[in-house]
Amino acid sequence: MRLSAIFPSRTIAIYMGKLFLVRTFAIMAALVLVLQALDLLSESGNILAVPGNGDGEVWRYVSLRAPQIISFVLPFSVLLGTILTLITMNQNSEVIALKAGGLSAHQVLAPLLLASAGVAVISFAFNDRITPRATATLNAWQKVDYGPLPIDSGDRSNVWVRDGGDLLQVDLIRGRGAATQLGGVTLYDRTGGSLRSIVRAPRGQREGSAWRIGPGTRFDVASGQVTRFASMVVGNGVTPEQLTLAGVDADSLSFRGLSEAIDDLQKAGRPTKALEGSLWHKLSGPLSAVLMPLLGAVAAFGVARSGKLFVRAIIGMALGFAYFVADNFALAMGNLGAYPPFLAAWAPFLLFFLIGEAVLIRTEE
Repeated sequence: MRLSAIFPSRTIAIYMGKLFLVRTFAIMAALVLVLQALDLLSESGNILAVPGNGDGEVWRYVSLRAPQIISFVLPFSVLLGTILTLITMNQNSEVIALKAGGLSAHQVLAPLLLASAGVAVISFAFNDRITPRATATLNAWQKVDYGPLPIDSGDRSNVWVRDGGDLLQVDLIRGRGAATQLGGVTLYDRTGGSLRSIVRAPRGQREGSAWRIGPGTRFDVASGQVTRFASMVVGNGVTPEQLTLAGVDADSLSFRGLSEAIDDLQKAGRPTKALEGSLWHKLSGPLSAVLMPLLGAVAAFGVARSGKLFVRAIIGMALGFAYFVADNFALAMGNLGAYPPFLAAWAPFLLFFLIGEAVLIRTEE
């Protein structure tokens, strides 16, 4: 299909795209300003309550919180920017003029869809490069109640790893690679699918492809006896990287970082379904911007003098907000394991794409 068939007029396409982008980012700026002010009212007292904190720490909080708010309100801003643009064009009879010139409903919406695709690319880049870093720093700062941030020594605590049918639990891990030291090692021997023994040792270190622990004790479940040993080799094939994995926060990682963390967790035998859903949602979330012009298109058509323009705008907003509700619900079901990760991230997008197309074709095409 030729590009001229989709965009018959370059001037009209630029005009509509500019209207849409200006309104979208103006609404986003207003929403960010209001939400940031409200959030700062609730948190500024906690920040200033720490001795030594002042205006600098308040502005630091604003700089760390603003990326999260922008990521949250951008899809809503695209929806409201679409509806405001199309209502304005409908009231000025511009949509009627375009349709009278032979443009179909899809051709009228094409400039907005192209502009929203650009917004989706910007949203993905922003969410992948800026928001995760700000989120990770803010979470670490909030854990110390807005006090001085401690230096991350790299130590990990309370780590669980599955070794075949056995479970290996370590209280504290120091170091990296071959120099990794284990403290408080517990091995749950589940040979044959049932618990046979529990092995405990105060320390352990790397030896070849396994770990030598000791001195420790071994509790036999069947006999109830406790025996002591000087040393024992456990966890053959368990790598230091698997043991040094900490809890993974999907919001604090980029797309690539989260993908690598999921691979490491799978090798360690840990569940990753919830993280896989979050990984897919890092793509479907920004792409929802492309969906908003389609859902808000109902506000573009119909005669403004009929008095139903406000009703059409309400229907467009209802469709958009219904999508966000369905998206959050599906993601929650994915985190619980009720939905497969791919379905949890993409089902709402595909469903509302079909709904938007059905409404547009049924009413205008």
